[in-house]
Amino acid sequence: MSDQLKPVRHPQGDLFVCDITDVILKDDLASMEHPFYSLSKKPDREPKRYEYKGKWIEFRPSFKGMPTIYDKDLIIYAISQLIAGMRDGRPLSKRVQIDPYAFLVFTQRGVGGRDYDALVDSLDRIDGTRFRTNILFEGTRTDKWMGLIDGATMQTDARTDKIKLLELDLSDMVISSVQEMKVLTLHRDYFRLSRPIERRVYEIARKSVGQNESWMFKMSTLHHKSGSKGSIREFRRQIKPIVEGDYLPDYMISYDDDADTVTFINRNTMPRDTDVIEHDAQSIINRVSPDALHEARSIAIGWDIYFVIQRFGVWWVNIGKPVTHNPDALFLKFCRTWQEKKGRPS
Repeated sequence: MSDQLKPVRHPQGDLFVCDITDVILKDDLASMEHPFYSLSKKPDREPKRYEYKGKWIEFRPSFKGMPTIYDKDLIIYAISQLIAGMRDGRPLSKRVQIDPYAFLVFTQRGVGGRDYDALVDSLDRIDGTRFRTNILFEGTRTDKWMGLIDGATMQTDARTDKIKLLELDLSDMVISSVQEMKVLTLHRDYFRLSRPIERRVYEIARKSVGQNESWMFKMSTLHHKSGSKGSIREFRRQIKPIVEGDYLPDYMISYDDDADTVTFINRNTMPRDTDVIEHDAQSIINRVSPDALHEARSIAIGWDIYFVIQRFGVWWVNIGKPVTHNPDALFLKFCRTWQEKKGRPS
């Protein structure tokens, strides 16, 4: 399996990423697949629009094109840094300082001049691409324009012309995904996948299969979800070495030629199942006082407070069980965020 992957240049920490449409959209539209990151190395400047039952989302690239699946590494890195900070007890901030050398090392890249230039190109595509979507609520339609980042600052060594520091100002929707742990964990070998189609197929499997035993797709469905612009015949040709090489992290793949179906089979390499999470969550839940539970009812108005505290416990486990000397304050802060994001239950 490992022979098909790029060699490990440097050790990594845990990897996390948010799914853009899961953050922006809700209900049926979010459950459909809307490939955002381009699989092509050539600039993809074509706007994309997806509609379903009166809801829609548009992706509007800059003149440099849509972000590529390799540009996505920058968002993965930023989110992973934020979650690592939360685990260490640091407050969540929209501004993330990135050491470019550390980023290149973390993502298994080279550290030459071209690699730094590619980083700038990635930032241009991420910063330049915007989304527009409509939100329907109580007879009113609200259109929103947004992006992954609100801005960025870069410091460059005037003598060597190498980037010394990069600071990203992440958008509210990305921060919201981190706060609510609406993030997808990725295998550490993700950056060792060398082809765009390998990364995209892994992401689809990770999102669709999760910790289930297996999941089957018609080849035509997988082709559509991938965002590949090639023919389905070409897509089959690209999938074949992934199936035969059996090197995809977390999942094995089998292909049924007669039925033209692809089945992902869980390797059971992902940590934590639901039972373990719920057991660990109870340790922080037990530390929340009755007084805090009573106060929480006036914050999370209309919600079953016992349901909310269970979600609080799972959230605490998912961010790495950071040490807290005041679980009451942490729980009440969670309740305020919960109410701000979800409002009253319908």
